[in-house]
Amino acid sequence: MANFKWTGKTRQGTMQKGVVVAKNKEEVIALLRKQNILVTSVQQAATDIKISIPGIGGRVKDKDLAVFTRQFATMIDAGLPLVQCLEILSTQTENKSLATALKDIRQDVESGATFTDALKKHPKVFNDLYVNMVAAGEAGGILDTILNRLAAYIEKAMKLKAKVKSALVYPAVIISVAVIVVAILMIWVIPIFAQMFTGMGGTLPLPTRIVVGMSYSIKANIIYMIIAIIFIIVGIRYFYKSEKGKRIIDALLLKAPVIGILIRKVAVAKFTRTMSTLLSSGVPILDGLEIVSRTAGNKVVEEALMNTRQSISEGKTIADPLGKTTVFPPMVVQMISVGEATGALDAMLSKIADFYDEEVDNAVATLTSMLEPMLMVFLGVVIGFIVIAMYLPIFGMASLIK
Repeated sequence: MANFKWTGKTRQGTMQKGVVVAKNKEEVIALLRKQNILVTSVQQAATDIKISIPGIGGRVKDKDLAVFTRQFATMIDAGLPLVQCLEILSTQTENKSLATALKDIRQDVESGATFTDALKKHPKVFNDLYVNMVAAGEAGGILDTILNRLAAYIEKAMKLKAKVKSALVYPAVIISVAVIVVAILMIWVIPIFAQMFTGMGGTLPLPTRIVVGMSYSIKANIIYMIIAIIFIIVGIRYFYKSEKGKRIIDALLLKAPVIGILIRKVAVAKFTRTMSTLLSSGVPILDGLEIVSRTAGNKVVEEALMNTRQSISEGKTIADPLGKTTVFPPMVVQMISVGEATGALDAMLSKIADFYDEEVDNAVATLTSMLEPMLMVFLGVVIGFIVIAMYLPIFGMASLIK
């Protein structure tokens, strides 16, 4: 099998071009004839050499997926054939991984596969949520509507993720800069001061002796400290990959004093938004809960949703088992109960998601306002102590000289 570039005309006289995987040129011409395309030229395409470096590239960003979904919905709504839409979008998308996936999907659809089955072959690009919603859209003949809902959902999820990142980036940058500054002082600056003070004789003040001792200790064991930090980080990541470790760490994060409130509100906003989108698209509630639990991102939330799913399969309502968990606030459970009673659960979940989007905004603002003065005080105390410890001998230099 090889790639063949072709150009041709439709019955209306419109020029088209594309790439087809086939055994030879005759097979390409036969395939295109079935699509009522008169081939004018066929050439074998050069084989691309793909170099894959682990951890670099190969990822489809949410923004690229949202743009593709929005454009795809517009084309379907305009009446363009599915294969033609995929061909156009695969050539114009800038993300190479997405373009490759779309080319494979187009070829599968041309071969007779359904769009949903073709999407399932690319789980790294299109997750369970995306595939199940497309399946519901194909079954109901409302693929363009479903794609618009998907695009809106991805865009809102991106905004939610950006809010959380904005809350964490600032303290991370401040702490990183502080660690670098303190490391430079301890490893290079303080030893110079220590040599100068030692040559003067006399007894150094206690704060100065503490800082100098720490400096010598860090300088002598810096390699072992770096290795220890690397081992700790790798160990935590390895532990987090296990079921038990993920459950323990996620539970601790939910109970954390400041960050735990933000994580809980993000979990509620994500659950209600995703569940509302799935239900309004025609996905059954049991399938929806299974999909949402897999995309929750927190083991405690995932287990709470799976327990809820189990209870619903036994004939209970969604509000009762959710109320027994410690993840979802009573207000959310009550609103879901009202939505079930009125038969408008998807609309009620959407309202809860809108409310918690604002709550996430407030939580981010609160977190930033709390962390900023705390970090400033902490850094002031640490760096101030080091500076004062170094200047104390200078203040007593006159007595040392005498």
